[in-house]
Amino acid sequence: MKRSFFSLAVVGLLAGSALAAALGTSANAVIPQDVQQVISVDYRRMIDSPTAMALKARVLPDNLKQFETALKGVGIDPNKDVDQLTFASFRTPTQGVRIIGIAAGQFARPKILKKMQAQKIKPTKYHTSFLYPMNGGMEMTFLDDSTMLFGEDTAIKFALGTRDGENASMMSNGRISEMVQDVNGGAVWSVLDQQGTQNMMRSTLGDAAKLTDYETVKKRLLGSYYTMDFSNGVNLDLNVLTSDAMTATTLSSLLRAGMMFKKMNATPIEKTAMDSTTVESDNDKLKVHFKSDDEKFQSLLHSELFTAVSR
Repeated sequence: MKRSFFSLAVVGLLAGSALAAALGTSANAVIPQDVQQVISVDYRRMIDSPTAMALKARVLPDNLKQFETALKGVGIDPNKDVDQLTFASFRTPTQGVRIIGIAAGQFARPKILKKMQAQKIKPTKYHTSFLYPMNGGMEMTFLDDSTMLFGEDTAIKFALGTRDGENASMMSNGRISEMVQDVNGGAVWSVLDQQGTQNMMRSTLGDAAKLTDYETVKKRLLGSYYTMDFSNGVNLDLNVLTSDAMTATTLSSLLRAGMMFKKMNATPIEKTAMDSTTVESDNDKLKVHFKSDDEKFQSLLHSELFTAVSR
């Protein structure tokens, strides 16, 4: 499917979906080293922006819907009690890619556990943690009084094993850890590893990828990260790390060509959005910046272009 730069703006919420501060110690400890993508959403800042909530409603993925429903089932209101929601996808040696979610917030842990007990929800013990079944086939456990880990059984156990020293954690993945440090200021932020970045850029370039040997270029893509902010309209900043300045320049030219192709059949609102996007290279980085006011962005949410890239 052809995609444009708008797919970058919604991929965080599509994949599964931070506070301005870094991830907490408990969260860092359970994310495995072979992480594919980390996505974090600052719920407080999302709620304060009608545009951000419109985006969330438009592309809310099924697993996030299930999680919010499951939280409500144990007495937690996501819009009031959750401050930060983070998703991490990671590769395992024998079970393929798995996804975990980490929720940080103002949880009344004793009250939640008492309600589960009243509902006759019985936990199972894994290592030193108690796993509680949730709606949608997920399980959850408390990492501390303000942090919950959730996911399907194999994913959550792999994550707890990582915390307990059975597997290396994300903190030992230098490149991913450095990118996480670079993006902690956005209402929505994400980091992607090398393979994830290669796949993202192929989809984003669309027909423009045919203008060169993308199979050769993609080997020089090392990782990527983006932030979205809604405090003054909508701002998206994407950085793609490459092996050298030539690769960054080539990608910059390809992405601008892809935007030109798409613009030929774009609607007026889509053309305005593309005109609000800058693409440039800076040494070994491809840098994309998109800015829109709230009214134009909400109009874009209902365009055919947005419908196509948000599937």
